[in-house]
Amino acid sequence: MLRPIVLYPDPRLKMKSKTVTQFGTELKALAVEMTETMREANGVGLAAVQIGELIRMMVMDVNYDKEDRGEALAMCNPEIVNEEGTETIEEGCLSIPDVREDVERSFKVKVKYQDLDGKSQVSEYEGLLARCVLHEIDHMEGRLFIQKVPAVKRLFLKKQLDELKKSYQETVRL
Repeated sequence: MLRPIVLYPDPRLKMKSKTVTQFGTELKALAVEMTETMREANGVGLAAVQIGELIRMMVMDVNYDKEDRGEALAMCNPEIVNEEGTETIEEGCLSIPDVREDVERSFKVKVKYQDLDGKSQVSEYEGLLARCVLHEIDHMEGRLFIQKVPAVKRLFLKKQLDELKKSYQETVRL
């Protein structure tokens, strides 16, 4: 089942997500819904808060560049244990449609997380997948990628962000 994506400036996007403590069929069903929603929106990753669930969970298409992407990886309670190098490339967000900007992030990350059964895992990612993990963890902390854009560049985004705010306010009134 597809879920609506929470759009900027919805206040939930600024809230910290809670630790996942319950593992089971409901969490697995949520992971499936998140994956379907992410893929329908042509994303590589999606945090639970982006569909209105304030829990520390994300899904990511580790085979985003393959025709058969297979099952998406679900991470609960992810924590970065090591970061290496940096790169600055254009980044976007499903919750902030049509806004893209260069963001500096670590090139390689080592992340500790729990799988959907609650078992501890450790994985390493680099490039786009490292960026995705960091981006989704930021969501869990109530941070958006536009906050990583230098203030001067944010001024150039102001018009687009103001239009999104206006659209959001009109939607909330309905």
